[in-house]
Amino acid sequence: MAAYALPLPARCLSRYLLKWSSLMKNRSWCCKVFVVRGCATRADDASVPTNPAAQKSSVLLDYYDSMVGHGSLREDRHQRSVLLQLDQLQRVLRAYDNTQLLKVRDRDIKVGLNRQRHVEDTTGTEHKTEDTEAEQLLSRPKPPRGLYVHGNVGTGKTMLMDMFYSHVESSRKKRVHFNAFMLDIHKRIHRLKQSLPKRRLGKMTMYDPIAPIALDISRETCLLCFDEFQVTDVADAMILKQLFETLFRTGVVVVATSNRPPDELYRNGLQRATFVPFIHMLKEHCQTTCLDSGMDYRKREMPAAGVLYYLTTEPGAERAVDHLFHELAQGQNDFTRPRVLTVLGRKLHLSRTCGSIADCTFQELCDQPLGASDYLEISRVFDTVFIRNIPRLSLRMKDQARRLTTLIDNFYDQKVRVVVLAEAPLESLFDQGPLVGDEERDRVLLDDLGLTQDAGDRLSLFTGEEEIFAFRRTISRLTEMQTEQYWLQGDRRPDKMK
Repeated sequence: MAAYALPLPARCLSRYLLKWSSLMKNRSWCCKVFVVRGCATRADDASVPTNPAAQKSSVLLDYYDSMVGHGSLREDRHQRSVLLQLDQLQRVLRAYDNTQLLKVRDRDIKVGLNRQRHVEDTTGTEHKTEDTEAEQLLSRPKPPRGLYVHGNVGTGKTMLMDMFYSHVESSRKKRVHFNAFMLDIHKRIHRLKQSLPKRRLGKMTMYDPIAPIALDISRETCLLCFDEFQVTDVADAMILKQLFETLFRTGVVVVATSNRPPDELYRNGLQRATFVPFIHMLKEHCQTTCLDSGMDYRKREMPAAGVLYYLTTEPGAERAVDHLFHELAQGQNDFTRPRVLTVLGRKLHLSRTCGSIADCTFQELCDQPLGASDYLEISRVFDTVFIRNIPRLSLRMKDQARRLTTLIDNFYDQKVRVVVLAEAPLESLFDQGPLVGDEERDRVLLDDLGLTQDAGDRLSLFTGEEEIFAFRRTISRLTEMQTEQYWLQGDRRPDKMK
């Protein structure tokens, strides 16, 4: 009887929709009809408002609450807000796979919907055929948007992403530091170019390796999780748009953490105008959210693992570091000796090692042209690294500061333990001073790039802006790396591995 209390137009509409719903009950996209305040309302299943209390228990939130309850974490509403977004994405990814998107060839995707191809039959008559594969692609549901989490150092971005990654129910997922990912891309490019036929004299052959490499990655994974998404290298900046354009087109979902919001990536970088379209594409395919509670949790009071940071100015510091090395070396099934590591066909010499322990100087690690690939190899071989004689860094040592940041990023990601002997306390290890660098070297580089001095004054390549920004992360991570919890996590001895 309640239905007849509706006005006549509403009753007719309600009957029509109910009849249509009955006819289409076997279709997965069937609509639901709600009668609310005397009118019929149409809503898709996905948009039906739900009561949070009636939702299924969240594995992610339950895990987070258990860690808070045990005292391992402190309740943080900013972290909880980001975790809710990650939980929603995790639910969507349970039933998601990008395999179908990979079946549509790149040439078919480019044609796009509402475009037709002209095909000649055997008689030479031209006729039109529908681009059915592209239509099928665009008629499928779009891949879920990923998540780009940015915020200050030590706010828990990496922790939340790792928590999300460990609970995602997918066999085609990959979690990687962004530096390591780009290093792998350059390796793939090199291998692909090496496999191509040799060019003949007098013939120009143009071949683009980026799209095939992106397709290979899309076949390997449908979820990519990046830690420390940052762009400081012009070579990386120039290939990111094309690389991620193919990844997103083939349905790869990206979750990333960064200290910078998307619009500030590669800020004041060389040829940044070419990089800006990538930012727009990243924001289109990833929801951007800020995690910034105003607290660096790495600097909270935690039990220390002993003295791991020594000052060269302190009496007996060098002797104490020697004693600690010998003490740790006693637990190794090896003797103290030099080691040579092979990295991309190059030789990396380390003057003093013992088993899984390396006793290095700053000059060995950061005062020569080493990069992420070298530090990743050291991380693979050693679980404990001594870094001696770190000087007070300044903008005249931008290259060394950048290498130290990359070194600590890779060590932290691989849970490598460090013992430091430095000239200055951690908080004042990097002396910003005036924004000047090696004037002669900068002048030569400006000339090589064909840039004016005014242009150089704005580029981060010369101002050291990126080094200053990134070094805050280095200080934060070195602080955590001195805690007992980190030290125990980094113990790779078989009897200590869980």
